[in-house]
Amino acid sequence: MNLLRDSAKKITKESILRLARRAGVARINAKVYDEVRAALRSFLETIIRDAAIYCQHERRKTMKSRDVVHALKRQGNLMYGFEQ
Repeated sequence: MNLLRDSAKKITKESILRLARRAGVARINAKVYDEVRAALRSFLETIIRDAAIYCQHERRKTMKSRDVVHALKRQGNLMYGFEQ
């Protein structure tokens, strides 16, 4: 989890603003950036943990896109376009 702690700081304000713009947000308060980083970190932690469990179950060391799709489906977030 050390890697995630360091990587969370590398999410720049510009990348958060870019994500918000895609969602239709025009302006963002400066205090929001740290909260967005924390929320994004917790979301990614659960997805990566679940995808790693799928990898370990199949005795693989490489995570595939279908592992992430299954992890997202388990969380209740369907991702279209990756059906088999």
